[in-house]
Amino acid sequence: MTGKLGASLIDVRGRPLRDLRISVTDRCNFRCRYCMPREHFGSAYRYLDRDDLLALGEIERLARLFVSLGVRKIRLTGGEPLLRRGIEEVVQALASIPDVDLAMTTNGVLLPAKADRLAAAGLRRATVSLDSLDDAVFAEVTDTAVPVARVLAGIEAATRAGLTPIKINMVVKNTVNESSVLPMAEHFRGSGHILRFIEYMDVGATNHWQLGEVLPSATVVRMIDARYPLVPIAPSHPGEVATRYRYRDGAGEIGVIGSVTQSFCGTCSRARLSADGKLHTCLFASAGTDLRGLLRAGASDDELLAVIRGLWTAREDRYSELRGRPRTAGNRVEMSYIGG
Repeated sequence: MTGKLGASLIDVRGRPLRDLRISVTDRCNFRCRYCMPREHFGSAYRYLDRDDLLALGEIERLARLFVSLGVRKIRLTGGEPLLRRGIEEVVQALASIPDVDLAMTTNGVLLPAKADRLAAAGLRRATVSLDSLDDAVFAEVTDTAVPVARVLAGIEAATRAGLTPIKINMVVKNTVNESSVLPMAEHFRGSGHILRFIEYMDVGATNHWQLGEVLPSATVVRMIDARYPLVPIAPSHPGEVATRYRYRDGAGEIGVIGSVTQSFCGTCSRARLSADGKLHTCLFASAGTDLRGLLRAGASDDELLAVIRGLWTAREDRYSELRGRPRTAGNRVEMSYIGG
């Protein structure tokens, strides 16, 4: 398998396969309430054993197969991907695949020690999660003693390493950190970074999600626009999940991801590979297809390609469009397992 780009697969709803998110670990050093609440992910929680994780060669082989089917963007996620031993080697292997945009989503705490090595290995861009600039609010959301300054230092390190433009992801939860929306906008205006506000989602089954805790993206836009006038701008590429705005005074842009109030299922082009090699075709999936098992059983590239083609061409996922209906009931995989 050479990694040569191919024509994208098309699913039942006409959506191409363009993006692959690879979770490299299910572990994290935060306990964010919307993702890994401590009462479930505590000291007794059983994480994947090291042998259960996809090995470096397995990650690269699967990535090249996906690229041959039309994937153009690969994003490394977790858990916290910088906790993966040998993450620089993973980056280097994937960066060797031609014509693929390679990025990573991280909480940023380990970036001061790793940003330069990641950039040297071939990582192109970083997205950093940051839910408030206020230490008390940040601690309430993330359930960690890590101060905000550590994350900001990670953003600075990634900037110096050239992992730009950096996107800053803020999950907004009503009555918890909505007061941080404007301070975040003020802080990152003019920084060259792109701040994105994400509606609190019902991913997994442990965060006790309630619709009333969702602050609609339209409200976030109104809040910022009242202080710093905004102008809508076009998506940067087909299937982009964020609705983009620029500041009228030229101080940069923001994005809002309204995955609850403004479903983007109709243009979703993402496949997700869990840390133990299961392929999921929706963020809200309840089960995946075991590609690791096929790999370790000796499946050929052609056999693996046939499985991936069959899954994607039969895909009809649209959870966010159906949210709340009976067919959406049941357990869903956790965000820390599948990647955001």
